[in-house]
Amino acid sequence: MQFLRAKKYVTAIINLFKHKSEEPPDKRGIGTQGELLAGKFLKKKGYKILQRNYRRRNGEIDIICYDHGTIAFVEVKTRYSDKYGPPELSVTETKKRQIAKVASQYVAEKKIEGVSLRFDVVSIFYSPNKKQPTITLFRNAFTKNDAVTSGT
Repeated sequence: MQFLRAKKYVTAIINLFKHKSEEPPDKRGIGTQGELLAGKFLKKKGYKILQRNYRRRNGEIDIICYDHGTIAFVEVKTRYSDKYGPPELSVTETKKRQIAKVASQYVAEKKIEGVSLRFDVVSIFYSPNKKQPTITLFRNAFTKNDAVTSGT
């Protein structure tokens, strides 16, 4: 009798681990995976990666690139479900303001002058029906003025 209970317990634990491995990775893992994929995608589009995960006290920019005379600050959003809409919709007004502030710090720190700046979003969606994710680039997804004025 105890053997059967122990066997059920062990089987339940094994099944728990099986289900966990089929679920998408943790949130940080999803973000990291998405950023790596976005970097490869952007390189194929001709972007030159200048920096990844530029962090400051008030935020982070996922990828900073150079694209035909323009510095592009890229926010990457990755999702495994469309329950809350497509990934790009999760770039809120607050997030836009945060990205714009951190971008200003980057420009000041690197003493960048005379170069156009742009804010792009890369949306990555892993559909359950497809083996490969859908990757969409939104060039000029927002402007610094949009981000600043929407917060007032």
